[in-house]
Amino acid sequence: MDGGFPGRKRRFFHNLLRSRLGQLILCLLVILIVSPLVFHYYISNIGSETSNGYRSRSTKDHDEGFDLDKVQCNDLKNQITELRRIKASVNNELRDLESRRLAQQTEISKQKTTLEALRIQQENIEKEIKQSKMNLEQLKVEEDEFSNGAQPLIKAPILELLPNLKVRSQKNVFTSLSEDCTMNTCFDYSRCSLLSGFPVYVYEIENNFKNNNLEEFIKTSVFHAFDGSSSIYLTTSPDRACVFVAILGETFSKENSETVQSRINALQHWNGDGTNHVLVNLAKSTFSFDIFYGVNTGRAIIVQSSFVETFFRGKFDIVVSPVLGSSDGELWSELPPLNPIRRSFLLSFEGQFSDISNLNSDEVKHTNEGDQNFRSRNLNAALGSLDKGDNSKDIVKKLFSLEASIVQHLKNVEEEAKEKVLLNFMCNSDQEKVGINGEWSICGDQSHRTEMLKQATFSILIAPANYSVVTTTVFQTRLFESLKSGAVPVILGEYVELPFSELIDWSRTVIMLPKQRVTELYFVLRTFSNVDIMEFKRNGRMFWETFLGTTKSVVSMTLAVLRTRLNIPAKAVREEPSENSVSNFIPVAQHIAPEPEEDTDEVLGPIEPPFPSTMFKQNYTVWTMKDVFNQPGDPFHLLPFSPFEKILPSDSKFYGAGVGFRPINKGEGGSGKEFSEALGGNHPREQFTMVMLTYERSDVLIKAITRLKGLPYLNKVIVVWNNPSMPSENLGWPEIGVPVVVIKMAKNSLNNRFLPFEAIETEAVLSIDDDSHLRHDEIVFGFRVWREERDRIVGFPGRYHAWDPRHGGWHYNSNYTCEMSMVITGAAFFHKYYSYLYSYTMAATIREKVDEYMNCEDIAMNFLVSHITRKPPVKVTSRWTFRCPGCPQQLALDESHFTERHKCMNFFVEIYGYMPLMYTQYRVDSILFKTRISHDKQKCFKYI
Repeated sequence: MDGGFPGRKRRFFHNLLRSRLGQLILCLLVILIVSPLVFHYYISNIGSETSNGYRSRSTKDHDEGFDLDKVQCNDLKNQITELRRIKASVNNELRDLESRRLAQQTEISKQKTTLEALRIQQENIEKEIKQSKMNLEQLKVEEDEFSNGAQPLIKAPILELLPNLKVRSQKNVFTSLSEDCTMNTCFDYSRCSLLSGFPVYVYEIENNFKNNNLEEFIKTSVFHAFDGSSSIYLTTSPDRACVFVAILGETFSKENSETVQSRINALQHWNGDGTNHVLVNLAKSTFSFDIFYGVNTGRAIIVQSSFVETFFRGKFDIVVSPVLGSSDGELWSELPPLNPIRRSFLLSFEGQFSDISNLNSDEVKHTNEGDQNFRSRNLNAALGSLDKGDNSKDIVKKLFSLEASIVQHLKNVEEEAKEKVLLNFMCNSDQEKVGINGEWSICGDQSHRTEMLKQATFSILIAPANYSVVTTTVFQTRLFESLKSGAVPVILGEYVELPFSELIDWSRTVIMLPKQRVTELYFVLRTFSNVDIMEFKRNGRMFWETFLGTTKSVVSMTLAVLRTRLNIPAKAVREEPSENSVSNFIPVAQHIAPEPEEDTDEVLGPIEPPFPSTMFKQNYTVWTMKDVFNQPGDPFHLLPFSPFEKILPSDSKFYGAGVGFRPINKGEGGSGKEFSEALGGNHPREQFTMVMLTYERSDVLIKAITRLKGLPYLNKVIVVWNNPSMPSENLGWPEIGVPVVVIKMAKNSLNNRFLPFEAIETEAVLSIDDDSHLRHDEIVFGFRVWREERDRIVGFPGRYHAWDPRHGGWHYNSNYTCEMSMVITGAAFFHKYYSYLYSYTMAATIREKVDEYMNCEDIAMNFLVSHITRKPPVKVTSRWTFRCPGCPQQLALDESHFTERHKCMNFFVEIYGYMPLMYTQYRVDSILFKTRISHDKQKCFKYI
């Protein structure tokens, strides 16, 4: 087989050469081999020089005289010139091609931009269509509500014309005190229409009580009280008056009953029986003077600090606190801090019982019945009310025996208690003792008693032994001093009447026990937790500051009791003027490109015309009238809104009470699409007002306002113009679809951002700095959260109050922490209710400190709201800081900024008496945030 292989090989080549394919391959091989050789030969001879001279490819010989160098140089120059021409031509063509390419690219870019603009325009149009459909649906709902008469129309009642006052005939004159008087039987309601405004006529106030025998402090302090906040009720027209007030005490000197009676009868509008008259006897001293004993007061209401049961007519007469404080002003500097909760002594008492065991029956019944200090007359009621079989000596012994038992059991507590107890049942010989017979006298002066009370957690108040005595000035003095000192009053004897008890819920701050439970007193006191004790002390401080601490508060509270009895609302609180400082307001179209993170196709809610929140909804709701007296705030003015209003059950809106409500998908619920079409929640639809603070950076302000265009639920933008100069006439204001009100402030103050401007017609207020940049979805989400937490501050950047364990005190902390207690009001929602309290009720010293540092207004607002609610603020979204490209240097970057905030916090704690801020460990995001849902559903918000 190996020998046959060469033969087959030869036949293969022979056949290949005879075929056309083989011939073609052979020709190609020859060309490929020969052509390079020939090409190489010619190329190597072009331009070559040898020692024999120039080698020419021409067949002719050159003449000997021919200049080869000249020929060679000219040819080369021509060739170079030609090559340069070719190169230039090629370069020109290339440049032409490049310019055409750039033009094409520019055109393509323009087309892409145009397409992108058209795409955005399409998205905006689609969004506007969705928005318009949503707005149309809202309008249809409003039309249905209006056509069905769902909106209540409240008309004022007709005011009755008052007849001229005429003196009644003598047969109508009361010959003695009407012991059965009630508001129904002894008060003329026809003079006090619900819409009358509660006009009060005060005798002799026009001449500053100059013709009166009043003690000088009573005279001046009462005059200033009526000249201040109470002046809103004053009238100089007796024909319009609802009530007539006569200030009859405390006087310089004691007056007998005949003198007092003559003074009462001389009242110009007394008309025989004193209907609708209020006789006031204010006590400046601790002595229990009853100037009305033996006096015919007819149908007049008696107001004083000391009453015997036969004189006091429940729900008619009024028990008031003695005016032992200042005339008016802030009181926080007089009060000790509320901490520590448990003080050095568990409880304290100091006093001496006025021994009556040596009095006989004649002395008890008849001795000096005209004594203005109740020395013996105060036992008459007890003698008449006990068992008729007992003689007066037995009654006195029983009364004294009960007091002796109380003393013995308290001494047992002192011996057996684990805690320290401070008890003293005898006054020192050098101390003054003040008290009526059968009562525990007070010892020493007020400063001595206050120092003792400041060391005690609880203070004992023992009611007079004669249980027919409703109250005495001494007892009221003990209550006054206990509350002022921060000691929780423990009253033994539940039959006493406390001041203003018709309105004040004393169970919030006072522990009342029958005297018989003195044996269980120690057990009861030990059951109270630290939380209970702090709440007692906090409420006691609030009651004392608001109702008892000054003459002005006592007078205001007395009028409040009378007004509330008549179901007449208080006068409306003052609103701050909101005149627009831009008279030539000409909107200018502004075009600011959307931020990269903003998605323009997200519909966040309907764009509705501005409408106000409903104001004064509960003017005549009796329980709301009384609630305001038992929580921090302003009980003496009527506020148009309240964050504490009750809400309807979820099903009520589907049974005829759905006016204003916008349930999600008409109550069926849904995800993003249905969610964005309605506010839902537990409250009727509403809007918010944006209050923007600015100072000397108009360009930042205009950009901030421009970004608000198309923001749902926005009612109005109020610009608080803190600049010293007026806004420039050349400043162009953007058209954003809602009113923009620019208010020029007289003073550059950070407190201005919280003023209750009359232009704010919504309950919700978004306080924001001009350099705080929030997306629309963040604002809308914050608003939705606030609607469910309307009594709290709801905002974005959170802060923290940190305790300094080395030096004590508090530090302001802006670091990232897992707890927070404040929300910066440079971007936060709050209720307008707090604007009134911040501007008019909160201690003015706090606002002065804000002005001094030009700092801390946000801390002050957080303190206030936490003090009112005992709740922390609510933080929404993950935002911790704000970016402001192009803004000037920020105040917060200054090192002194934080030092001042540390000082503010500790100063505010002094004023409140404790740290009101509270911690929270969570923030709020939308329900479907980071939740995986099916592709056919939308989330509540795309990025939140």
